[in-house]
Amino acid sequence: MSIGHIEFAGVWKKFRYGELHNRLRDFIPALAARATGLSRGAGRPPQDGLPEGEFWALRNVSFEVRPGQALGIIGPNGAGKSTVLKLLTRIFRPTFGHCGASGRIGALIDVSAGFHPDLTGRENIFLQGAIMGMPKREIVSKFDEIVEFSGIPWFIDTPVKRYSSGMQARLGFAIAAHLDPDVLIIDEALAVGDAAFQRKAIDRVTELVRSEIPVVVVSHQLDTISSLCTQALLLNRGGVQHSGTPRECIAIYLRGIAEEDAPAAGQAAARIESMRQVDDIPVTSGGELRVELRGSIRDGGWPAVESVSLRVRSALTGEVIFETSTLRLGLSLPESGRFSVEAELQMNVPPGMYTLESFVWDRMMERESFAGPRISVEVRGGEEFAGTVQMNPRMRLTADAPAASEA
Repeated sequence: MSIGHIEFAGVWKKFRYGELHNRLRDFIPALAARATGLSRGAGRPPQDGLPEGEFWALRNVSFEVRPGQALGIIGPNGAGKSTVLKLLTRIFRPTFGHCGASGRIGALIDVSAGFHPDLTGRENIFLQGAIMGMPKREIVSKFDEIVEFSGIPWFIDTPVKRYSSGMQARLGFAIAAHLDPDVLIIDEALAVGDAAFQRKAIDRVTELVRSEIPVVVVSHQLDTISSLCTQALLLNRGGVQHSGTPRECIAIYLRGIAEEDAPAAGQAAARIESMRQVDDIPVTSGGELRVELRGSIRDGGWPAVESVSLRVRSALTGEVIFETSTLRLGLSLPESGRFSVEAELQMNVPPGMYTLESFVWDRMMERESFAGPRISVEVRGGEEFAGTVQMNPRMRLTADAPAASEA
């Protein structure tokens, strides 16, 4: 069993606005500017009692990852996700609180992190192993496996500075995931490379989790977080907005994005007040999604020109992949009172996270007149296929009978 363990206990981290200065010739002018009030952070209001020009990147963040668990960290840009990883890998130190990871850490928090650009891929493998404290014989025993996994054997004796960012990420991930880490920390590395390499990387991380390795993954690929992680953390403005299952955190995250982007209600006669998934479980690719919507008709409105509409959007790309409405299906809204709509959709899409949006469409004005609730839907793998649409294929193969040999 792995000795790896990750802990974040009441961590706060503050920074100053402007650049960090790690050389004396940069620090002295910066110190003088701060003393005279000319520093780059001057003029900003104090935040939470901090001196002028400082801000909290993390605010009282706590979590724990044990062997066999994978934590996915999600949130908007600037939420503090990368700061968490840099604290775990000891690049930063917390202002308050305690954090750390025990055991040998395999980390990939930057495409070229830890690589010496003038050394070859081969030399960098041994360099990284030495940094992780591995004896040379252990690195040698893993070398062929790392090179094969990276998929760049022809360039292994080429200086890393001539690698593309994708090649660096492939090699970096292969090193981090194969040098027997006790803890694995990854920042967006699973999003680099082609689809085949991404699938291979996810399979490798899943294998490590099953072998009792604690893993922390930061990614904007919500479907990856959903399928890979056992728990999740939603960060927003440096604080923990929600801690729970990946599905819970993703749903809250998408709901927040939807509320920010939602248009004004307008003068619609119809109002959609609620929408829920009837069977609150993940849908199998090619399977049926059932939802129920409830709403009402506003007095004095004209519902005859309106329809209740549904739109399916990929949470990964934001692309609209399907749209339908009561009008298109030959249904008319009542003239007054309350109403409900039951809808069934066959989710002929690849596994991943999707957003189901409801809205009222005014066909007279040709616009959305009311933005209704949105929910997130998780689609899990059914029969394996390639492409963007699940067509539930069926095939039958029959071998021709061999021709009779001539006498």
